[in-house]
Amino acid sequence: MQHVQTRSDAPARKSIFDSLELDTRLLGMIGAFVVLCLVFNLVTDGRFLTPRNIFNLTIQTVSVAIMATGMVFVIVTRNIDLSVGALLATCSAVMAMVQTVVLPDWLGLGLGHWAIAPLAIAAGLATGAVIGGFQGWLVGFLGIPAFIVTLGGLLVWRNVAWYLTNGQTIGPLDPTYQLLGGINGTLGESLSWGFGLAATVFALVYMATSRRNRRAHDFPVKPRWAEALLGLVVAGAILGFVAVLNAYDVPARRLARIFESRGEVMPEGFSAGYGLPFSVILLILIAAGMTVIARRTRFGRYVFATGGNPDAAALSGINTRWLTVKVFALMGVLCALSAVVASARLTFHSNDIGTLDELRVIAAAVIGGTALAGGSGTIYGAILGALIMQSLQSGMAMVGVDAPFQNIVVGAVLVLAVLVDILYRKRTGER
Repeated sequence: MQHVQTRSDAPARKSIFDSLELDTRLLGMIGAFVVLCLVFNLVTDGRFLTPRNIFNLTIQTVSVAIMATGMVFVIVTRNIDLSVGALLATCSAVMAMVQTVVLPDWLGLGLGHWAIAPLAIAAGLATGAVIGGFQGWLVGFLGIPAFIVTLGGLLVWRNVAWYLTNGQTIGPLDPTYQLLGGINGTLGESLSWGFGLAATVFALVYMATSRRNRRAHDFPVKPRWAEALLGLVVAGAILGFVAVLNAYDVPARRLARIFESRGEVMPEGFSAGYGLPFSVILLILIAAGMTVIARRTRFGRYVFATGGNPDAAALSGINTRWLTVKVFALMGVLCALSAVVASARLTFHSNDIGTLDELRVIAAAVIGGTALAGGSGTIYGAILGALIMQSLQSGMAMVGVDAPFQNIVVGAVLVLAVLVDILYRKRTGER
């Protein structure tokens, strides 16, 4: 007997959100960020969403965002790192002393020499990797809880940084090194457009390749119109971001000094935009690299498998102890890169650099959807969480909110984010 399809047998019509297969948690974070920006723009009479403030907000976010990408791996493996701010300070102190004392006194290299910045950064990266790996060894092989190890590290490394510099502010730092700080190093308008176009092409090609691979393995794919719409949104976001940063003009006096240093006279009426800062490009490269590690490498799969079920991961042959060392060593390297960005932006090393960054980094990862119970988290979520945190603080500062009350609000937002995450996982059935 032939079966006649009834209305109940017909496939349900998908909504636009179902067809796009968008992450509802990501949409929620983006929506919260948009509302936050609009509210602050309203109460600051349009000053919050100006190109200048967006540029400053971007370079202020980079340092915390870089560390937040590593904190995702740490929390996913059911650990925590409370020492990242102090470790940033130690790496910054090492790099500052290498630039101003070690290389000038030992090798006779003065500031401005081409080797100063690479050697200083290499020393900072090595310091971060060694300290991070040592803390991971204490956690993984000696079984000391990560909370205790890194709480001790918070006290130890903050004061090691103080002793390295005798409590003094060290600067100015090498001009080449300062290029990674933000406003002192940008691509300019033309190169920024080139980078934006290249990034757009790469993103679209990646989306097309992913769709082709899914079809080749008989996995479900989005409708073509949904893929095209997502491609337009991605392209618009990238090129719009570049356009906003290019719209922030370099002050005329600074342009005049640049022309004078070349022995030229600035043409009348000449103007130029800053464009993409090198620090933002560094963050983009780190985010892309960490995403590839998380999704496409054995190490990344081991990290999420261990966080999901440590006992099962160990029984399946994963060396969870050595994995813990690697995760903390990676966190140390990212702290060193953040130290480069933070000290280069200041143009000197100060004793209070990185203070309370450990709380901002953990908050960024948690707000971005990383589960404190381990096993799940995303790199892009952590970066968006860092941007939300920085926007909240910058907006309150522009409004004139006192620093103590800013911390109260940030703490309340962190607790609220965890509550929302718990409710979301109960509703969706996630662990």
